[in-house]
Amino acid sequence: MSAVLRKPKTFKLRSLHSEKKFGVAGRSCEEVLRKGCQRLQLPIPGSRLCLYEDGTELTGDYFWSAPDNSELVLLTAGQTWQGFVSDISRFLSVFQEPHAGVIQAARQLLWDERAPLRQKLLADLLGTVSENIAAETRAEDPPWFEGLESRFRSKSGYLRYSCESRIRSYLREVTSGASLVGAEAREEYLRLVGSMQQKLQAAQYNSSYFDRGAKAGRRLCTPEGWFSCQGPFDVDDCTSRHSINPYSNRESRVLFSTWNLDHVIEKKRVVVPALAAAVHDAEGREVDWEYFYRLLFTLENLKLVHIACHKKTTHKLHCDPSRVYCTPAAPRRKRHARHRL
Repeated sequence: MSAVLRKPKTFKLRSLHSEKKFGVAGRSCEEVLRKGCQRLQLPIPGSRLCLYEDGTELTGDYFWSAPDNSELVLLTAGQTWQGFVSDISRFLSVFQEPHAGVIQAARQLLWDERAPLRQKLLADLLGTVSENIAAETRAEDPPWFEGLESRFRSKSGYLRYSCESRIRSYLREVTSGASLVGAEAREEYLRLVGSMQQKLQAAQYNSSYFDRGAKAGRRLCTPEGWFSCQGPFDVDDCTSRHSINPYSNRESRVLFSTWNLDHVIEKKRVVVPALAAAVHDAEGREVDWEYFYRLLFTLENLKLVHIACHKKTTHKLHCDPSRVYCTPAAPRRKRHARHRL
C-alpha cells in the first residue's frame, strides 16, 4: 500500500536528556524527523531518530514495522543513545557524588511513597548515597563505631581485627585436631601446628585481607574498601555480582560479618584429618606443614563469599598426596679429585 494512503504512524518523541515527551505523527521517517526538529527547535541536518528502548535507529526500512506509539529519542549530530543503558548511566552519574539537594529529594520521595517495592529501592538508595566511605577514624564517622569497644579507633583497625579473629578460630580448630592422632604422634602434630602459629604471628594472622590500606595482593578489597564475592567453591566467579563495602556505614559493617572465608578444600572434613593422617603415617618422612598452612590460612584455598553463595554441601575435594610430605633433598654427587699429570 502506498505510504500516502496509509494512516500516519504515531510516536512519542523527546530530545536527549529531556523527560518531556510529545506526540507526533507522520507517514515517513523524514516527516517525523522534520516535525520533531521543528517542535524542539533543533537543526535537521545531522539529526536522526532512535528507539528509546534499545537505541535502534529509525530508518525508512524499519519505519512501518515500528509499533504504534513507540517512544523515540531525537538525536542531533554527535549525540548517542544506547537505550535503557543510557538512562541507567545518567542515574548512576547523579548518585556517584550526590549533592544535598538530590539526597533531600530522595528522602521526600521516600516519605511520600506507599508502594513497598519503591520504598525499598528508595531506602537502599538513600543508604548508599549517605555512606561516609572516605572517613576512617571514630572522630570522622562516629555512627560507624556504634556498638564497638572504645579501643577501636579506625575502621581499618577493626576490620583487621575481624579478619584476625576468623583466622585465629581456624587455628583453634586445627589445634583441636590433635585428638585425631594417637598419643605417640600428638607431640609431633602439635609441633607442626606451633610452626604454623609462628608463621601466622609473623604475618599478623593475615589480617591485611580486610584492610583497604594494605598493599595490593595482600587485601581482598579495593583501596576504597569494596569487597566482591568470589562465588561458590565450584565456580570461578559470582554470577550474582554480590558486593559490599563494610567501611561505608554501620549496617554494612554488620552485614559483612555474614560473609564467609570459605575453604575450597574443606578445613574440617578434609584438611585437618589429612594433616593428622600425614603425621600418623609419616614413618620418618617430614610432613610439609607449609602446604597445610597455605590450605588452612591463605588465599590459595580461601574464597570470600556472600552468604547466599556459601554452599554447605560436601565439596568432594582432597589434598594433593604428592605435597603432603617434603621432597627429600637429592644427595650431592661427590666430585672426583683431578690428578695432575
